[in-house]
Amino acid sequence: MLGALIIDKPEGFTSHDVVARVRRATGTRRVGHAGTLDPFATGVLVCCIGRATRLVQFLVGLDKEYIGTVRLGYATDTQDGTGRQITPLRSSNDLDLEELRRVLNQFAGPQLQTPPMFSAKKVAGERLYHAARAGREVEREPLSIVVHSMRLIEDEGPALNVNEDGSRDFSIQVRCSSGTYVRKLAHDIGEQLGIGAHLVNLRRTEVGHFRLNHALTLDEVETMERDDLRNALISPSDMLLHLPVVLLDEEETERVTNGRALSLTKERATAVDADARTLRLCDRNGTLVAVGYFDPAAGLLNPRVVLAGEQG
Repeated sequence: MLGALIIDKPEGFTSHDVVARVRRATGTRRVGHAGTLDPFATGVLVCCIGRATRLVQFLVGLDKEYIGTVRLGYATDTQDGTGRQITPLRSSNDLDLEELRRVLNQFAGPQLQTPPMFSAKKVAGERLYHAARAGREVEREPLSIVVHSMRLIEDEGPALNVNEDGSRDFSIQVRCSSGTYVRKLAHDIGEQLGIGAHLVNLRRTEVGHFRLNHALTLDEVETMERDDLRNALISPSDMLLHLPVVLLDEEETERVTNGRALSLTKERATAVDADARTLRLCDRNGTLVAVGYFDPAAGLLNPRVVLAGEQG
């Protein structure tokens, strides 16, 4: 087993729960995921299997796409529907859709975002949610994120749906950098509107070039024969399609397999991508041999993660 499976994570499961079930289904302990989803969230979870777990580091920074539902009316302590209401219910009856679109547009672009207290991020070695559950507020450094786009979904019925308690729901599609908390965006949208808001559901539809329509459910994975699972794996090279590729001849393949650097001419580097620093190194069959880092000053391509020849 070598490669990746795209899993459509179900609601109520932690990312670790999914990894545990994929381990049982594939018969290997060597399984890791590339980007945590909260238990209430669903959608794309990239699970790397076998030696491909060494490639997780090249996937965790990929951009993400989400579809989420925001509830206007009150905020919660977790900034999602699992939390406790912390602001009075306020009416959004007078909210104009044009105003809502304007506020959503304000969130596009680079910005600083403070991680929520109810999150798995560590501060001084402690996960924030442990402190939050103990009733402690911890000082957090804002992190740089980019919201590439945020749009109101209006093509599936009314843009604002009224609930029995008077709160209103709307759905958004968000494309953002890795590390963005969509529930924090929902909370901040509520503050900007002066109403209060939280996220009630979230579905991750893309992680880089991995898309939901290529995902398998856990039930599908657990009922497939091992050979079928092996055939369903995304190859290590295809896992890293976002990285430029250098094709190696036989001599270069042997050299890289032994962890030795290659001299890369300026012309060859420019043909790949003059600005690229991290590259896929593949043999003539397109099989990933290693991931390398290019040093333009020295003109050297240094293999950092070598898959070829590794056992287990």
